[in-house]
Amino acid sequence: MLYWFSIFNNFEGTLMIRLMIAIACTALVNGFANAEHYPNWRETVPIPVYEKEPGYVELYWKAWELAQKKIKTQPNLPQSPYMDEALKDHTIWIWDTTFMVLFCKYAPDVCPGVESLNNFYVPLLDNNIAPASYPLNIRHPDNPPLFSWAEYDNYKFTDDTAHIDKLINETQYLQKHFEWFDNVQPGWQFESNAEQIKISAKTELKKVEYGYYWGATPSGMDNTPRKRDGLWVDAISQQALSALYISRLSREVGRQDEADKWQAQYDELKNIINTYYWDEEDGFYYDIDASNFVPLKVKTPASFWPLLAEVSSQQQAKRMLEYVLDPNTFGGDRPWVSVARNDPSFSVPDGNYWRGGIWLPTAYMATKAIEKYGYRKEADETAEKLLSHMLRTYKTYLPHTIWESYSPTRDAPAKHEGLVVREDFCGWSALGPISLFIENILGFHTIDAQKNIVQWRLDNQSKHGIKRLKFGATETDILYDGDHEIKVKSNKAYTLVVNDVALKIKPGEQGFPVTVNNGIPSISTTNGSGGVGEIALMMLLLAGWLRRYY
Repeated sequence: MLYWFSIFNNFEGTLMIRLMIAIACTALVNGFANAEHYPNWRETVPIPVYEKEPGYVELYWKAWELAQKKIKTQPNLPQSPYMDEALKDHTIWIWDTTFMVLFCKYAPDVCPGVESLNNFYVPLLDNNIAPASYPLNIRHPDNPPLFSWAEYDNYKFTDDTAHIDKLINETQYLQKHFEWFDNVQPGWQFESNAEQIKISAKTELKKVEYGYYWGATPSGMDNTPRKRDGLWVDAISQQALSALYISRLSREVGRQDEADKWQAQYDELKNIINTYYWDEEDGFYYDIDASNFVPLKVKTPASFWPLLAEVSSQQQAKRMLEYVLDPNTFGGDRPWVSVARNDPSFSVPDGNYWRGGIWLPTAYMATKAIEKYGYRKEADETAEKLLSHMLRTYKTYLPHTIWESYSPTRDAPAKHEGLVVREDFCGWSALGPISLFIENILGFHTIDAQKNIVQWRLDNQSKHGIKRLKFGATETDILYDGDHEIKVKSNKAYTLVVNDVALKIKPGEQGFPVTVNNGIPSISTTNGSGGVGEIALMMLLLAGWLRRYY
Protein backbone atom coordinates (compact mmCIF):
# COMPACT_ATOMS: atom_id res chain seq x y z
CA MET A 1 0.00 0.00 0.00
CA LEU A 2 2.81 2.42 0.92
CA TYR A 3 4.54 1.54 -2.36
CA TRP A 4 1.48 2.39 -4.46
CA PHE A 5 0.82 5.51 -2.37
CA SER A 6 4.38 6.64 -3.05
CA ILE A 7 4.00 6.01 -6.81
CA PHE A 8 0.68 7.92 -6.83
CA ASN A 9 2.22 10.86 -5.01
CA ASN A 10 5.18 11.00 -7.39
CA PHE A 11 2.88 10.65 -10.41
CA GLU A 12 0.55 13.34 -9.14
CA GLY A 13 3.45 15.62 -8.32
CA THR A 14 5.02 15.09 -11.75
CA LEU A 15 1.75 15.87 -13.47
CA MET A 16 1.31 18.98 -11.35
CA ILE A 17 4.81 20.21 -12.15
CA ARG A 18 4.29 19.55 -15.87
CA LEU A 19 0.94 21.29 -15.78
CA MET A 20 2.41 24.31 -14.02
CA ILE A 21 5.27 24.50 -16.53
CA ALA A 22 2.85 24.23 -19.45
CA ILE A 23 0.64 26.97 -18.07
CA ALA A 24 3.63 29.20 -17.40
CA CYS A 25 5.05 28.67 -20.90
CA THR A 26 1.71 29.33 -22.54
CA ALA A 27 1.31 32.48 -20.50
CA LEU A 28 4.76 33.69 -21.48
CA VAL A 29 4.19 33.02 -25.16
CA ASN A 30 0.86 34.81 -25.18
CA GLY A 31 1.97 37.66 -22.94
CA PHE A 32 -0.29 36.72 -20.05
CA ALA A 33 2.36 36.35 -17.37
CA ASN A 34 2.36 38.89 -14.56
CA ALA A 35 5.78 40.27 -15.48
CA GLU A 36 5.76 44.03 -15.86
CA HIS A 37 5.97 45.13 -19.49
CA TYR A 38 7.39 48.50 -18.43
CA PRO A 39 9.86 47.69 -15.62
CA ASN A 40 10.80 51.36 -15.15
CA TRP A 41 7.22 52.60 -14.80
CA ARG A 42 7.89 54.03 -11.33
CA GLU A 43 10.24 56.54 -12.94
CA THR A 44 7.49 57.81 -15.24
CA VAL A 45 4.16 58.12 -13.40
CA PRO A 46 3.31 61.29 -11.44
CA ILE A 47 4.42 61.41 -7.80
CA PRO A 48 1.68 62.53 -5.38
CA VAL A 49 2.40 64.21 -2.04
CA TYR A 50 -0.30 64.20 0.65
CA GLU A 51 0.87 64.40 4.24
CA LYS A 52 -2.69 64.63 5.59
CA GLU A 53 -3.32 60.95 4.72
CA PRO A 54 -0.23 59.05 3.52
CA GLY A 55 -2.44 55.99 3.06
CA TYR A 56 -3.91 57.52 -0.09
CA VAL A 57 -0.40 57.73 -1.54
CA GLU A 58 0.22 54.08 -0.66
CA LEU A 59 -3.04 53.08 -2.35
CA TYR A 60 -2.10 55.18 -5.40
CA TRP A 61 1.15 53.26 -5.91
CA LYS A 62 -0.65 49.96 -5.35
CA ALA A 63 -3.10 50.82 -8.13
CA TRP A 64 -0.30 51.53 -10.61
CA GLU A 65 1.50 48.35 -9.58
CA LEU A 66 -1.60 46.24 -10.22
CA ALA A 67 -2.36 48.01 -13.49
CA GLN A 68 1.15 47.31 -14.74
CA LYS A 69 0.80 43.62 -13.94
CA LYS A 70 -2.41 43.44 -15.97
CA ILE A 71 -0.94 44.79 -19.21
CA LYS A 72 -0.91 42.06 -21.85
CA THR A 73 0.65 41.34 -25.21
CA GLN A 74 -0.76 39.25 -28.02
CA PRO A 75 0.36 38.82 -31.63
CA ASN A 76 -1.76 39.91 -34.60
CA LEU A 77 -3.53 42.74 -32.80
CA PRO A 78 -3.87 46.38 -33.86
CA GLN A 79 -2.45 47.33 -30.44
CA SER A 80 -0.08 45.26 -28.34
CA PRO A 81 0.69 45.63 -25.49
CA TYR A 82 -2.80 46.60 -24.37
CA MET A 83 -4.61 47.41 -21.15
CA ASP A 84 -6.46 44.43 -19.73
CA GLU A 85 -9.60 44.56 -17.64
CA ALA A 86 -8.17 42.15 -15.03
CA LEU A 87 -10.89 39.58 -15.70
CA LYS A 88 -10.24 36.96 -18.41
CA ASP A 89 -7.41 36.19 -20.78
CA HIS A 90 -8.29 36.29 -24.49
CA THR A 91 -11.38 38.44 -23.82
CA ILE A 92 -11.79 42.22 -23.81
CA TRP A 93 -14.61 44.54 -22.82
CA ILE A 94 -15.40 47.98 -24.28
CA TRP A 95 -16.95 49.06 -20.96
CA ASP A 96 -13.79 48.33 -18.97
CA THR A 97 -11.21 49.55 -21.46
CA THR A 98 -12.78 52.95 -22.09
CA PHE A 99 -12.83 53.65 -18.36
CA MET A 100 -9.19 52.60 -18.04
CA VAL A 101 -8.23 55.30 -20.53
CA LEU A 102 -9.33 57.83 -17.90
CA PHE A 103 -6.47 56.95 -15.55
CA CYS A 104 -3.94 55.82 -18.17
CA LYS A 105 -3.78 59.43 -19.39
CA TYR A 106 -1.59 60.23 -16.37
CA ALA A 107 1.14 57.86 -17.58
CA PRO A 108 0.72 57.34 -21.34
CA ASP A 109 4.33 56.21 -21.80
CA VAL A 110 3.76 53.10 -19.67
CA CYS A 111 -0.01 52.58 -19.91
CA PRO A 112 -1.32 52.23 -23.49
CA GLY A 113 -4.85 53.33 -22.65
CA VAL A 114 -6.23 55.18 -25.65
CA GLU A 115 -4.14 52.99 -27.95
CA SER A 116 -5.98 49.91 -26.61
CA LEU A 117 -9.21 51.21 -28.14
CA ASN A 118 -7.83 50.18 -31.54
CA ASN A 119 -8.42 46.57 -30.50
CA PHE A 120 -12.16 47.35 -30.74
CA TYR A 121 -12.18 49.88 -33.57
CA VAL A 122 -10.48 47.68 -36.13
CA PRO A 123 -12.49 44.43 -35.78
CA LEU A 124 -15.86 46.12 -35.26
CA LEU A 125 -15.66 49.03 -37.67
CA ASP A 126 -13.10 48.42 -40.42
CA ASN A 127 -14.94 45.51 -42.05
CA ASN A 128 -11.69 43.97 -43.25
CA ILE A 129 -11.18 41.25 -40.63
CA ALA A 130 -11.89 37.73 -41.85
CA PRO A 131 -14.65 36.00 -39.85
CA ALA A 132 -13.46 34.05 -36.82
CA SER A 133 -9.86 35.22 -37.26
CA TYR A 134 -9.46 37.89 -34.57
CA PRO A 135 -7.34 36.65 -31.62
CA LEU A 136 -9.47 38.29 -28.91
CA ASN A 137 -13.11 37.83 -28.04
CA ILE A 138 -15.05 41.09 -27.65
CA ARG A 139 -17.37 39.77 -25.00
CA HIS A 140 -20.19 42.33 -25.27
CA PRO A 141 -20.00 44.28 -28.55
CA ASP A 142 -23.01 46.39 -27.48
CA ASN A 143 -21.31 47.62 -24.31
CA PRO A 144 -21.76 51.36 -23.54
CA PRO A 145 -20.63 53.66 -26.38
CA LEU A 146 -17.96 55.58 -24.47
CA PHE A 147 -15.21 55.85 -27.08
CA SER A 148 -15.82 59.55 -27.76
CA TRP A 149 -15.68 60.46 -24.07
CA ALA A 150 -12.45 58.53 -23.58
CA GLU A 151 -10.88 60.05 -26.70
CA TYR A 152 -11.91 63.59 -25.79
CA ASP A 153 -10.70 63.29 -22.20
CA ASN A 154 -7.38 61.88 -23.35
CA TYR A 155 -7.02 64.62 -25.98
CA LYS A 156 -7.49 67.33 -23.36
CA PHE A 157 -4.50 65.83 -21.58
CA THR A 158 -2.20 65.12 -24.53
CA ASP A 159 -3.07 67.81 -27.11
CA ASP A 160 -2.41 65.13 -29.73
CA THR A 161 -4.16 66.88 -32.61
CA ALA A 162 -2.64 64.53 -35.19
CA HIS A 163 -4.37 61.57 -33.54
CA ILE A 164 -7.72 63.38 -33.46
CA ASP A 165 -7.35 64.51 -37.07
CA LYS A 166 -6.84 60.92 -38.16
CA LEU A 167 -9.70 59.73 -35.94
CA ILE A 168 -12.21 62.28 -37.26
CA ASN A 169 -11.11 62.72 -40.87
CA GLU A 170 -9.56 59.40 -41.90
CA THR A 171 -10.70 56.38 -39.91
CA GLN A 172 -13.89 58.08 -38.66
CA TYR A 173 -14.10 55.45 -35.94
CA LEU A 174 -16.17 57.62 -33.59
CA GLN A 175 -18.76 58.44 -36.23
CA LYS A 176 -18.83 54.84 -37.41
CA HIS A 177 -19.36 53.50 -33.91
CA PHE A 178 -22.24 55.90 -33.28
CA GLU A 179 -23.93 54.51 -36.40
CA TRP A 180 -23.01 50.94 -35.45
CA PHE A 181 -24.66 51.37 -32.05
CA ASP A 182 -27.80 52.73 -33.71
CA ASN A 183 -28.06 49.92 -36.26
CA VAL A 184 -26.93 46.68 -34.59
CA GLN A 185 -29.77 44.21 -34.10
CA PRO A 186 -30.50 41.86 -31.17
CA GLY A 187 -28.86 38.46 -31.49
CA TRP A 188 -25.76 39.50 -33.43
CA GLN A 189 -22.49 37.90 -32.28
CA PHE A 190 -18.83 38.67 -32.86
CA GLU A 191 -16.86 35.62 -33.99
CA SER A 192 -13.21 35.43 -32.95
CA ASN A 193 -10.38 32.94 -32.97
CA ALA A 194 -9.69 33.36 -29.25
CA GLU A 195 -8.25 30.35 -27.47
CA GLN A 196 -11.05 30.12 -24.91
CA ILE A 197 -14.45 31.66 -25.67
CA LYS A 198 -14.64 32.32 -29.42
CA ILE A 199 -18.15 33.72 -29.75
CA SER A 200 -19.32 36.90 -28.05
CA ALA A 201 -22.51 37.18 -26.08
CA LYS A 202 -25.53 37.97 -28.24
CA THR A 203 -26.25 41.66 -28.59
CA GLU A 204 -29.42 42.88 -26.89
CA LEU A 205 -29.46 46.46 -28.13
CA LYS A 206 -32.25 47.74 -30.35
CA LYS A 207 -32.91 51.34 -31.33
CA VAL A 208 -36.50 52.56 -31.57
CA GLU A 209 -37.97 56.02 -32.10
CA TYR A 210 -37.38 57.43 -28.61
CA GLY A 211 -34.47 55.42 -27.31
CA TYR A 212 -32.96 51.98 -26.94
CA TYR A 213 -33.96 48.60 -25.62
CA TRP A 214 -30.94 47.09 -23.91
CA GLY A 215 -30.00 44.52 -21.30
CA ALA A 216 -28.36 44.50 -17.89
CA THR A 217 -25.15 42.72 -18.87
CA PRO A 218 -24.38 44.64 -22.08
CA SER A 219 -25.13 47.89 -20.25
CA GLY A 220 -22.29 46.96 -17.90
CA MET A 221 -24.57 46.71 -14.85
CA ASP A 222 -24.88 42.93 -14.90
CA ASN A 223 -27.67 42.16 -12.42
CA THR A 224 -29.20 45.61 -12.09
CA PRO A 225 -32.90 45.54 -11.08
CA ARG A 226 -33.83 47.87 -13.94
CA LYS A 227 -36.58 46.65 -16.27
CA ARG A 228 -35.41 44.76 -19.33
CA ASP A 229 -38.38 45.81 -21.45
CA GLY A 230 -37.96 49.57 -20.91
CA LEU A 231 -35.96 52.19 -22.78
CA TRP A 232 -32.64 52.77 -21.02
CA VAL A 233 -31.72 56.30 -20.01
CA ASP A 234 -28.00 55.54 -20.05
CA ALA A 235 -28.00 54.25 -23.64
CA ILE A 236 -29.57 57.36 -25.14
CA SER A 237 -27.53 59.66 -22.87
CA GLN A 238 -24.28 57.94 -23.80
CA GLN A 239 -25.12 58.40 -27.47
CA ALA A 240 -25.80 62.08 -26.76
CA LEU A 241 -22.42 62.27 -25.03
CA SER A 242 -20.81 60.70 -28.08
CA ALA A 243 -22.44 63.17 -30.47
CA LEU A 244 -21.40 66.08 -28.25
CA TYR A 245 -17.75 65.08 -28.18
CA ILE A 246 -17.62 64.13 -31.87
CA SER A 247 -18.84 67.67 -32.54
CA ARG A 248 -16.21 69.23 -30.28
CA LEU A 249 -13.38 67.11 -31.63
CA SER A 250 -14.44 67.96 -35.18
CA ARG A 251 -14.08 71.66 -34.37
CA GLU A 252 -10.62 71.03 -32.98
CA VAL A 253 -9.43 69.74 -36.37
CA GLY A 254 -11.20 72.36 -38.46
CA ARG A 255 -14.23 70.33 -39.57
CA GLN A 256 -17.00 72.82 -38.90
CA ASP A 257 -19.35 70.90 -41.21
CA GLU A 258 -18.92 67.73 -39.12
CA ALA A 259 -19.18 69.75 -35.93
CA ASP A 260 -22.51 71.24 -36.99
CA LYS A 261 -23.85 67.87 -38.11
CA TRP A 262 -23.07 66.20 -34.80
CA GLN A 263 -24.23 69.18 -32.76
CA ALA A 264 -27.62 68.83 -34.46
CA GLN A 265 -27.64 65.12 -33.62
CA TYR A 266 -26.81 65.97 -30.01
CA ASP A 267 -29.55 68.62 -29.80
CA GLU A 268 -32.12 66.10 -31.05
CA LEU A 269 -31.14 63.52 -28.43
CA LYS A 270 -31.01 66.15 -25.70
CA ASN A 271 -34.58 67.16 -26.48
CA ILE A 272 -35.79 63.54 -26.37
CA ILE A 273 -34.07 62.88 -23.04
CA ASN A 274 -35.52 65.94 -21.34
CA THR A 275 -38.96 65.44 -22.86
CA TYR A 276 -39.44 61.76 -22.05
CA TYR A 277 -36.88 60.61 -19.47
CA TRP A 278 -37.06 63.46 -16.95
CA ASP A 279 -39.61 63.02 -14.16
CA GLU A 280 -40.55 66.46 -12.86
CA GLU A 281 -42.34 65.08 -9.82
CA ASP A 282 -39.28 63.27 -8.47
CA GLY A 283 -36.65 65.51 -10.05
CA PHE A 284 -34.87 62.51 -11.55
CA TYR A 285 -34.05 60.86 -14.86
CA TYR A 286 -35.53 57.37 -15.21
CA ASP A 287 -35.77 54.58 -17.74
CA ILE A 288 -39.18 54.69 -19.39
CA ASP A 289 -41.85 52.30 -20.61
CA ALA A 290 -41.65 52.30 -24.41
CA SER A 291 -45.41 52.08 -24.89
CA ASN A 292 -46.56 55.02 -22.77
CA PHE A 293 -43.36 56.79 -21.58
CA VAL A 294 -44.22 56.15 -17.93
CA PRO A 295 -41.08 56.34 -15.78
CA LEU A 296 -39.72 53.04 -14.45
CA LYS A 297 -38.75 54.23 -11.01
CA VAL A 298 -35.55 52.43 -10.14
CA LYS A 299 -32.83 54.86 -9.07
CA THR A 300 -29.27 53.94 -10.11
CA PRO A 301 -26.14 55.95 -11.02
CA ALA A 302 -27.09 55.35 -14.68
CA SER A 303 -29.39 58.34 -14.29
CA PHE A 304 -26.37 60.65 -14.04
CA TRP A 305 -25.28 60.03 -17.64
CA PRO A 306 -27.59 62.88 -18.80
CA LEU A 307 -25.60 65.25 -16.57
CA LEU A 308 -22.27 64.07 -17.95
CA ALA A 309 -23.73 64.61 -21.42
CA GLU A 310 -24.65 68.19 -20.42
CA VAL A 311 -28.29 67.49 -21.17
CA SER A 312 -29.61 68.82 -17.86
CA SER A 313 -30.47 72.37 -16.96
CA GLN A 314 -28.87 73.85 -13.86
CA GLN A 315 -32.15 73.40 -11.98
CA GLN A 316 -32.44 69.75 -13.03
CA ALA A 317 -28.86 69.12 -11.89
CA LYS A 318 -29.61 70.76 -8.55
CA ARG A 319 -32.51 68.39 -7.98
CA MET A 320 -30.38 65.39 -8.96
CA LEU A 321 -27.75 66.53 -6.47
CA GLU A 322 -30.24 66.10 -3.63
CA TYR A 323 -30.12 62.35 -4.21
CA VAL A 324 -26.31 62.38 -4.21
CA LEU A 325 -26.30 63.86 -0.72
CA ASP A 326 -29.25 61.89 0.66
CA PRO A 327 -28.02 58.93 2.77
CA ASN A 328 -31.23 57.07 1.89
CA THR A 329 -30.38 57.03 -1.81
CA PHE A 330 -26.78 57.45 -3.05
CA GLY A 331 -25.13 59.35 -0.18
CA GLY A 332 -23.80 58.46 3.25
CA ASP A 333 -20.33 57.45 4.41
CA ARG A 334 -20.01 55.03 1.49
CA PRO A 335 -21.52 56.92 -1.45
CA TRP A 336 -22.44 56.02 -5.01
CA VAL A 337 -24.16 52.71 -4.35
CA SER A 338 -25.31 50.99 -7.55
CA VAL A 339 -29.00 51.10 -6.64
CA ALA A 340 -30.62 53.48 -4.17
CA ARG A 341 -30.50 52.35 -0.56
CA ASN A 342 -34.27 52.74 -0.25
CA ASP A 343 -34.95 50.54 -3.29
CA PRO A 344 -36.41 47.08 -2.45
CA SER A 345 -33.63 45.41 -4.45
CA PHE A 346 -30.82 46.98 -2.38
CA SER A 347 -28.91 44.06 -0.88
CA VAL A 348 -27.28 44.15 2.55
CA PRO A 349 -24.68 43.87 3.80
CA ASP A 350 -22.47 43.57 0.71
CA GLY A 351 -24.45 44.77 -2.28
CA ASN A 352 -24.84 41.60 -4.37
CA TYR A 353 -22.90 43.06 -7.29
CA TRP A 354 -25.01 45.78 -9.00
CA ARG A 355 -27.73 45.61 -6.36
CA GLY A 356 -25.97 47.95 -3.97
CA GLY A 357 -22.27 47.35 -4.53
CA ILE A 358 -20.13 50.45 -5.08
CA TRP A 359 -18.40 50.51 -8.46
CA LEU A 360 -15.60 52.89 -9.36
CA PRO A 361 -16.60 53.45 -13.02
CA THR A 362 -20.10 54.69 -12.25
CA ALA A 363 -18.86 56.56 -9.17
CA TYR A 364 -16.23 58.32 -11.26
CA MET A 365 -18.72 59.10 -14.03
CA ALA A 366 -21.26 60.56 -11.62
CA THR A 367 -18.59 62.58 -9.81
CA LYS A 368 -17.49 64.16 -13.09
CA ALA A 369 -21.16 64.68 -14.01
CA ILE A 370 -22.00 66.84 -10.99
CA GLU A 371 -18.72 68.74 -11.41
CA LYS A 372 -19.95 69.92 -14.81
CA TYR A 373 -22.67 71.89 -13.02
CA GLY A 374 -20.32 73.56 -10.55
CA TYR A 375 -20.80 71.15 -7.64
CA ARG A 376 -17.09 70.67 -7.01
CA LYS A 377 -17.34 70.79 -3.24
CA GLU A 378 -19.92 68.00 -3.23
CA ALA A 379 -17.92 66.04 -5.80
CA ASP A 380 -14.79 66.31 -3.66
CA GLU A 381 -16.59 65.27 -0.49
CA THR A 382 -18.13 62.16 -2.03
CA ALA A 383 -14.82 61.30 -3.70
CA GLU A 384 -12.97 61.48 -0.39
CA LYS A 385 -15.59 59.33 1.34
CA LEU A 386 -15.25 56.72 -1.38
CA LEU A 387 -11.45 56.77 -1.36
CA SER A 388 -11.47 56.54 2.44
CA HIS A 389 -13.70 53.47 2.15
CA MET A 390 -11.26 51.90 -0.30
CA LEU A 391 -8.31 52.69 1.97
CA ARG A 392 -9.95 51.29 5.11
CA THR A 393 -10.82 48.13 3.19
CA TYR A 394 -7.25 47.92 1.88
CA LYS A 395 -5.86 48.15 5.41
CA THR A 396 -8.26 45.85 7.24
CA TYR A 397 -9.50 43.24 4.75
CA LEU A 398 -7.30 40.38 3.58
CA PRO A 399 -5.75 40.24 1.09
CA HIS A 400 -4.66 43.89 1.15
CA THR A 401 -5.60 44.87 -2.38
CA ILE A 402 -8.01 46.79 -4.62
CA TRP A 403 -11.34 45.14 -5.43
CA GLU A 404 -13.75 44.96 -8.35
CA SER A 405 -16.44 46.66 -6.26
CA TYR A 406 -17.09 47.54 -2.63
CA SER A 407 -19.64 46.85 0.08
CA PRO A 408 -22.20 49.61 0.65
CA THR A 409 -22.38 49.03 4.41
CA ARG A 410 -18.97 47.97 5.73
CA ASP A 411 -15.25 48.12 4.98
CA ALA A 412 -15.10 45.11 2.71
CA PRO A 413 -15.37 44.17 -0.94
CA ALA A 414 -18.83 43.61 -2.37
CA LYS A 415 -20.19 40.13 -2.95
CA HIS A 416 -22.01 38.48 -5.84
CA GLU A 417 -24.40 35.67 -4.95
CA GLY A 418 -22.51 35.23 -1.68
CA LEU A 419 -19.02 35.16 -3.20
CA VAL A 420 -16.47 37.93 -2.77
CA VAL A 421 -15.86 39.89 -5.99
CA ARG A 422 -12.55 39.80 -7.86
CA GLU A 423 -9.36 41.03 -6.23
CA ASP A 424 -6.42 42.98 -7.73
CA PHE A 425 -8.90 44.75 -10.01
CA CYS A 426 -6.94 47.52 -11.74
CA GLY A 427 -8.82 47.48 -14.18
CA TRP A 428 -11.20 50.33 -13.69
CA SER A 429 -11.00 50.36 -9.89
CA ALA A 430 -7.73 52.29 -10.33
CA LEU A 431 -9.95 55.29 -11.10
CA GLY A 432 -10.31 55.83 -7.35
CA PRO A 433 -6.71 55.72 -6.11
CA ILE A 434 -5.37 57.48 -9.22
CA SER A 435 -7.91 59.77 -10.92
CA LEU A 436 -10.19 60.70 -8.02
CA PHE A 437 -7.14 61.13 -5.79
CA ILE A 438 -5.37 63.52 -8.17
CA GLU A 439 -8.47 65.41 -9.28
CA ASN A 440 -10.66 65.55 -6.17
CA ILE A 441 -8.37 65.03 -3.18
CA LEU A 442 -5.12 66.68 -4.27
CA GLY A 443 -7.37 69.15 -6.05
CA PHE A 444 -6.04 69.27 -9.63
CA HIS A 445 -9.55 69.32 -11.02
CA THR A 446 -8.76 70.66 -14.50
CA ILE A 447 -5.69 69.89 -16.59
CA ASP A 448 -6.07 71.26 -20.11
CA ALA A 449 -3.22 70.92 -22.58
CA GLN A 450 -5.09 72.91 -25.26
CA LYS A 451 -5.57 75.95 -23.05
CA ASN A 452 -2.22 75.29 -21.34
CA ILE A 453 -3.88 75.61 -17.93
CA VAL A 454 -3.87 73.64 -14.68
CA GLN A 455 -6.61 74.55 -12.20
CA TRP A 456 -5.84 73.68 -8.58
CA ARG A 457 -8.23 73.90 -5.68
CA LEU A 458 -6.01 74.56 -2.64
CA ASP A 459 -8.19 74.07 0.43
CA ASN A 460 -6.29 72.26 3.18
CA GLN A 461 -3.32 73.32 5.25
CA SER A 462 -1.08 70.32 4.83
CA LYS A 463 1.86 69.63 2.60
CA HIS A 464 0.49 68.33 -0.66
CA GLY A 465 0.82 68.50 -4.40
CA ILE A 466 2.13 66.52 -7.32
CA LYS A 467 5.46 66.01 -9.02
CA ARG A 468 6.18 64.87 -12.55
CA LEU A 469 2.72 65.80 -13.79
CA LYS A 470 2.72 65.66 -17.59
CA PHE A 471 0.23 67.25 -19.97
CA GLY A 472 0.99 67.93 -23.59
CA ALA A 473 4.71 68.71 -23.78
CA THR A 474 4.79 70.11 -20.24
CA GLU A 475 6.22 68.37 -17.19
CA THR A 476 5.77 70.13 -13.87
CA ASP A 477 6.04 69.84 -10.09
CA ILE A 478 3.44 71.74 -8.04
CA LEU A 479 3.84 71.60 -4.26
CA TYR A 480 2.35 73.50 -1.32
CA ASP A 481 4.67 73.30 1.69
CA GLY A 482 1.80 73.36 4.20
CA ASP A 483 2.86 76.75 5.49
CA HIS A 484 3.57 79.84 3.42
CA GLU A 485 4.67 78.92 -0.08
CA ILE A 486 3.76 77.13 -3.29
CA LYS A 487 6.78 75.90 -5.22
CA VAL A 488 6.50 75.18 -8.93
CA LYS A 489 9.02 73.66 -11.29
CA SER A 490 8.33 73.29 -15.01
CA ASN A 491 10.04 72.66 -18.31
CA LYS A 492 7.61 74.96 -20.16
CA ALA A 493 5.44 77.99 -19.55
CA TYR A 494 1.78 77.52 -18.61
CA THR A 495 -0.93 79.05 -16.43
CA LEU A 496 -1.54 77.64 -12.95
CA VAL A 497 -4.88 78.74 -11.52
CA VAL A 498 -4.97 78.45 -7.72
CA ASN A 499 -8.41 79.09 -6.21
CA ASP A 500 -9.34 81.33 -9.17
CA VAL A 501 -6.05 83.24 -9.08
CA ALA A 502 -4.02 82.78 -12.27
CA LEU A 503 -0.24 82.49 -11.98
CA LYS A 504 2.14 82.72 -14.91
CA ILE A 505 4.45 79.73 -14.69
CA LYS A 506 7.79 80.11 -16.46
CA PRO A 507 10.34 77.44 -17.32
CA GLY A 508 12.48 76.76 -14.28
CA GLU A 509 11.57 77.12 -10.59
CA GLN A 510 9.29 79.67 -8.92
CA GLY A 511 7.80 80.34 -5.52
CA PHE A 512 4.47 81.97 -4.66
CA PRO A 513 3.64 83.24 -1.15
CA VAL A 514 0.55 81.85 0.57
CA THR A 515 -1.47 83.22 3.47
CA VAL A 516 -3.72 81.10 5.66
CA ASN A 517 -7.06 82.29 7.02
CA ASN A 518 -9.12 79.99 9.26
CA GLY A 519 -7.06 77.02 8.08
CA ILE A 520 -7.68 77.73 4.37
CA PRO A 521 -4.67 78.71 2.23
CA SER A 522 -5.06 81.57 -0.21
CA ILE A 523 -2.83 83.35 -2.67
CA SER A 524 -2.78 87.05 -3.42
CA THR A 525 -3.72 88.34 -6.87
CA THR A 526 -0.86 90.84 -6.58
CA ASN A 527 1.84 88.77 -4.94
CA GLY A 528 4.66 89.97 -7.18
CA SER A 529 5.55 86.46 -8.32
CA GLY A 530 3.63 86.25 -11.54
CA GLY A 531 0.00 86.41 -10.43
CA VAL A 532 -2.19 87.69 -13.22
CA GLY A 533 -5.46 88.13 -11.32
CA GLU A 534 -9.07 87.17 -11.88
CA ILE A 535 -9.71 89.42 -14.88
CA ALA A 536 -6.78 87.90 -16.72
CA LEU A 537 -8.02 84.44 -15.76
CA MET A 538 -11.39 85.21 -17.29
CA MET A 539 -9.66 86.36 -20.47
CA LEU A 540 -7.61 83.15 -20.60
CA LEU A 541 -10.68 80.97 -20.19
CA LEU A 542 -12.59 83.03 -22.76
CA ALA A 543 -9.75 82.66 -25.23
CA GLY A 544 -9.82 78.89 -24.75
CA TRP A 545 -13.59 78.83 -25.21
CA LEU A 546 -13.38 80.87 -28.39
CA ARG A 547 -10.66 78.59 -29.73
CA ARG A 548 -12.84 75.54 -29.18
CA TYR A 549 -16.13 76.76 -30.56
CA TYR A 550 -15.21 79.32 -33.22
